[in-house]
Amino acid sequence: MAEARKLSEHPVHLGLGATAVAQPPFTGMDWYEDYGLRNAADGAEGRLVSLHSFGESWDSWEMHPKGSEIVVCTSGEIVLTQEHPDGRVEQVTLCPGEYAINDPGVWHTADVEEQATALFITAGDGTEHRPR
Repeated sequence: MAEARKLSEHPVHLGLGATAVAQPPFTGMDWYEDYGLRNAADGAEGRLVSLHSFGESWDSWEMHPKGSEIVVCTSGEIVLTQEHPDGRVEQVTLCPGEYAINDPGVWHTADVEEQATALFITAGDGTEHRPR
């Protein structure tokens, strides 16, 4: 029997063979390491689908070296800043229903003025973080 889950609490892994697997409850940044171990067999082809709300700007940058990430704003407004490998910096403002793509190797961070929510479809294998 199908079970309703909140995406903000139970992200989904899209894996090889067009599989979709509900993940354990999201508990914070350490959760991502366990996610990587649980789904390592899918390598760079696996995708994490998650929904996060933000009440303040991010305090770090992140980069996904092995695949693209789609960021879809579902509420509020998000200013996404991208730093490309060639040093070029771009910003895009996302309003509800709008999306941007973080290409592989592009460092990115986000700013919010008030509350905002975004859907992320991420190629997370090898993700790196650095302080902002």
